[in-house]
Amino acid sequence: MTGRTEVPTPPGLDYVATIEVEVSPTIDIGTTAHGLRRVAPIRGGRVTGPGLSGKVLDAGADFQRYPTADVAHLEANYVLELEDGHRILVENRAVRTGAPEDLQAMMDGRQVDPSRIYFRCVPELSADESGPYAWMNRTLFIGVGERRPAGVRIDVFRLR
Repeated sequence: MTGRTEVPTPPGLDYVATIEVEVSPTIDIGTTAHGLRRVAPIRGGRVTGPGLSGKVLDAGADFQRYPTADVAHLEANYVLELEDGHRILVENRAVRTGAPEDLQAMMDGRQVDPSRIYFRCVPELSADESGPYAWMNRTLFIGVGERRPAGVRIDVFRLR
């Protein structure tokens, strides 16, 4: 049996939307057996993209785990309401890494140069099966995030 010598072609990406999430002050839980735990309540925001326009509802939260000083595991769940009235549930899993002093600065509410932080995510988008966004239920998405003092910006891409 011979090995494969050609390099596989990676799948392409299509830009879907930018989600800007506004958060309330973070609730500190403390250091648990899983590391430092925090919860950031989601209070609103907006979504814009080709064929998508709407708002982030005041519902949901970003659950954060800091197992070490240089990595954060994030799980955010919230709802988008589009201008046409349809709603999309977002269940997003992310990893954010950087120098410990940069992550601490973000936790303290200070802006950090996004080029110093690795922030990638895998958002799952769920929509009503009978509506125009049902295609989201059968699609994988990836995203690039940026933490800002008042919230998070996520650029979402469809994996072809």
